[in-house]
Amino acid sequence: MSSLTHFDEAGRAAMVDVAGKAETERLAVARGRVVMQPATLALIAEGKAGKGDVLGVARLAGIMAAKRTSDLIPLCHPLMLTKVAVDLVIVEPEAVEIEAQVRVTGRTGVEMEALTAVTVAALTVYDMVKAVDRGMRIEDVRLVLKEGGKSGRFEAEA
Repeated sequence: MSSLTHFDEAGRAAMVDVAGKAETERLAVARGRVVMQPATLALIAEGKAGKGDVLGVARLAGIMAAKRTSDLIPLCHPLMLTKVAVDLVIVEPEAVEIEAQVRVTGRTGVEMEALTAVTVAALTVYDMVKAVDRGMRIEDVRLVLKEGGKSGRFEAEA
């Protein structure tokens, strides 16, 4: 049985043993979007949402979530992240686009951290303006770039 598996010798779920892997620079970039009514987007853009700075709070929530991914996703390794950047951009007429970039020098990748950052940032946007638009949709959360490690580079098709 391969040492890089989520099953132990008895077939039970287990954390992958990465002790034998070399430390390398690793990067993951994920993206997603929150689609909403144009009037809701205008509230965010004008800073008039009742709960405050939607984009700023969502950015911080995404960064914090990336740092806590191993507490949220079973069998995910706790990592000492070297960079987490979360950017939120208003795209007229109806969306906030989110991108998270996560870096680490380590033995395992940071794809889950980037995806978690985007997801939590999107949920935070939703939470902060749901009172005026419960029909918002979180869409297209996906890994768009991964570099480093044994498997090399992955870049999603546009």
